[in-house]
Amino acid sequence: MRKIYFFILLLVLCVSLVGCTETKILERVSLVTLVGYDMGKEESVETTAVVRQVGTELQSKVVIITSENETSQGTRVKVNYRAAEKLMSGQLRGTLFGEEFAENGIGHYIDTLMKNHTLSERMLLAVVEGETRPLLEYQYPEIDEIGEHIYKLLDQNIKSEQVVSSTLHEVAYDYYSIGRDIALPIIKKDEELVAISGIALFRKDKMKGKLPIEDSFFIKLSRNDYQNGTLEIKIKGDDFPASLIEGDPEEIFLVFDPIKTQRDVKLVNPTTPEFDVHLKVQARLLEIRPDVNIENPEKMVKFEKAIGKKLESEISRVIAYCQEMDSDVFGYGDLYRSSVRHSELTEEKWHEMYKEMKVNVKVDFRLLRSGVFE
Repeated sequence: MRKIYFFILLLVLCVSLVGCTETKILERVSLVTLVGYDMGKEESVETTAVVRQVGTELQSKVVIITSENETSQGTRVKVNYRAAEKLMSGQLRGTLFGEEFAENGIGHYIDTLMKNHTLSERMLLAVVEGETRPLLEYQYPEIDEIGEHIYKLLDQNIKSEQVVSSTLHEVAYDYYSIGRDIALPIIKKDEELVAISGIALFRKDKMKGKLPIEDSFFIKLSRNDYQNGTLEIKIKGDDFPASLIEGDPEEIFLVFDPIKTQRDVKLVNPTTPEFDVHLKVQARLLEIRPDVNIENPEKMVKFEKAIGKKLESEISRVIAYCQEMDSDVFGYGDLYRSSVRHSELTEEKWHEMYKEMKVNVKVDFRLLRSGVFE
């Protein structure tokens, strides 16, 4: 009987000791929710961390800690020197790169993030207009925790398909793939708030150019099937059938929601190379100014064709700009590699071809119903 008690006691002690080795009491750690990277002095890295310090009775406060070192891990050590509790990165929700920093290359930091098993692949990445430090250090009167706020800002716009998705998993896939380049949202301080302002275009790991946020739709439409979202476009009055509208307006403004698309991309000439892109777009019209007469089927067809032509023009413009920036955020190189057997495609070889690539865009636009009334 004594032997049984002895073994039970020994088992309890072992379990207790094992449990104690990795226990992290919440009140004794600081949770890093977001980090920003900027260029430091003499090619060093300046890291700004948003840290939530949890106190007794679950009370917490947010502090911003900045440090500088030659490596990102080195700056983390220095940030730890200035933190009251040990820093834990398991709650890291987002990573930001200053504009100059992104232009110098973020590949090493993607590698480092991917190797950290404590981080979620759903973490979001973005570029900041200017530098990350002033954006994060500013005292916003309506924002309690800037790290959580920026994450939610990006997350809800990604889920509503208003901006390109930039999870660590997706960014890493584009970075490691031959024939694909990274596209990241750009954010900026907008008076007393933070706003998404554009799309950063990369060649491999270096930022090469950017597009305004209004062009995010055309990037997404060319990359993936689109299932939800809202689009506002304007069409020059001269490009709109005169029979559909009264007067002679300079521009017609239209808003669509939701938008459902089907995308079919085919390589038709591997030498040029040349692609045919066929997009089927279905949407409902929420608003148009000035009013357009689309009561009969004949006028409806003219209306749909006019919008289709506008979308073709905008998508072609965005593709041409990305070619100029030498950034294949659409993944045409990846499609070329999978379509041409024994292509032995390299990053350098594809980007030489990418400059001369031709894309024929065809959009079939269909209006589902007008307005939101059932």
